[in-house]
Amino acid sequence: QVELVESGGGLVQPGGSLTLSCGGSGHTFSNYAMGWFRQAPGKEREFVAVVTWTGITYYEESVKGRFTISRDYAKNTVVLQMNSLKPEDTAVYYCAAGRRPRINSDQRALTEYSPWGQGTQVTVST
Repeated sequence: QVELVESGGGLVQPGGSLTLSCGGSGHTFSNYAMGWFRQAPGKEREFVAVVTWTGITYYEESVKGRFTISRDYAKNTVVLQMNSLKPEDTAVYYCAAGRRPRINSDQRALTEYSPWGQGTQVTVST
C-alpha cells in the first residue's frame, strides 16, 4: 500500500518556526516531484512548495524566503522548514507525490499529485 504520512505540525507563536516532515512507504518516490499544500478553514487547498525529482524547488509567492522545501532520497522523505510564521499560515498542511515521473516543471495543480498524506495541523497564534 502506497502511503504518505506527515508529522511535525503544532501550535507556534507568530515569528516562530516549525519543521514538517513527510515520509513515504510502499513506493520509492525518488523519480517524482514532492509537494506541500495547505488548506485553511473555509478555503480551497492551495500550493505551497514543490521539490522536483532532481531537486529543483518552486514556492508560492507568500512563502518565498520564509519556507524551505528539501528531500532526502535515501529516507524517502520530504521536509518543509517554515520560519517567520504568520497567522495567515494557519492551515492543515498536506504532502503529495507527483503523478508523473521525471518532471522538472513547476507543477502547482492539485490534479498533478497522487497520493496524498492525511495532513497535519499548523496553527500560528498568540
